[in-house]
Amino acid sequence: MWVRTVNNRISIRKPYAASHMNTHKTGKQVFITALLITCCWCSLSAQDLHFSQWFNSPLTTNPANTGFIPDADYRIGANYRNQFMNILSVPYKTVSIFGDAQLMRDKIENGWLGVGGVILHDAAGSGNLTSTKVYGSLAYHQMLGYSSLLTAGFNAGWANKRIDPTKLIFPDQFNKTTGFFDAGIPSSVVFNSTSTSYADIQAGMNYAYFPSNKVYLNGGFSIQHINRPKESFFSSTPGFDNRLAPRYIGFFNGSFKMSDVLILNPAAYYSNQAKASEFVLGTSLNYNLSGEGGSTQLIGGLYYRGNDAFVPMIGFQLLDFKMSFTYDVTTSSLSPYNGGRGALEFSLIKNGFFSQYQGSRRESWCPSF
Repeated sequence: MWVRTVNNRISIRKPYAASHMNTHKTGKQVFITALLITCCWCSLSAQDLHFSQWFNSPLTTNPANTGFIPDADYRIGANYRNQFMNILSVPYKTVSIFGDAQLMRDKIENGWLGVGGVILHDAAGSGNLTSTKVYGSLAYHQMLGYSSLLTAGFNAGWANKRIDPTKLIFPDQFNKTTGFFDAGIPSSVVFNSTSTSYADIQAGMNYAYFPSNKVYLNGGFSIQHINRPKESFFSSTPGFDNRLAPRYIGFFNGSFKMSDVLILNPAAYYSNQAKASEFVLGTSLNYNLSGEGGSTQLIGGLYYRGNDAFVPMIGFQLLDFKMSFTYDVTTSSLSPYNGGRGALEFSLIKNGFFSQYQGSRRESWCPSF
């Protein structure tokens, strides 16, 4: 057994977990769980606490998104993801809470500062592999003429990962007599520590172009784990690099006002870490339900994550609150075993204005109703 340090999902290469592999499991259940772990290992090794709704988790996608709020002065949001709930007795759960704001708009000519922070918590399966991360973000935004904006930002924070070895079963705990794995058999695997902590740093840049009130384009690039922190539950092993690999993220999104009641929002996302990659492409539509002003909107969309899943989305916006739901419909080799039921995800975001802007809100850069 050894430790893989490129992701926050399957950090320990373990074939079985105690709460899923006991002497009462059937051969089919053993096979399904083993296949699940193999699929996770092969296709999810770049997740790093990922969300299908990456566009609703701006600070984890790119720190340059801090204070990059086209239609408000501040925002507060939360994300929740529940994965493998119909296969694992203890599914993967990821929670994120974030907030950011624009500052010094009246002190910097054609620019401002963005400040914010994010807290993430992830619990991965029956081994109680949990990750907790806390980041603070800072970004600078500068207008380029009247129709474009350039942004650079970074975040720095603290990360902790814990595991409970008593809830894991390892290869040398296989009972040849019964043909099952037995947690009562002593294992030769020895953890040097059940907790590891480290500092973590990210940086990124964004560019936005808005030539009219009907067109908005935005793209960005970021690098995570710039400082290559060490992450391991074991003592150092010669020839084995236990540092986190840098993660590279690029994204593009746009908004196009098609009519007085319809806005089209295409988007693309790409991530690469340690030769593992993820590509997402799709679009959403905002439909105005409330006439002039558009304070009530229905949101629908469909995305595709390459070789993995279709991700339909439905949402609703009322005044400054936006709620979005997505469901990963698995299309990978795991589909026959989970029935195509991947992950459920929920996002809630509130945008707002500082008190001095009430009654005289500045114009949004994005197309609006």
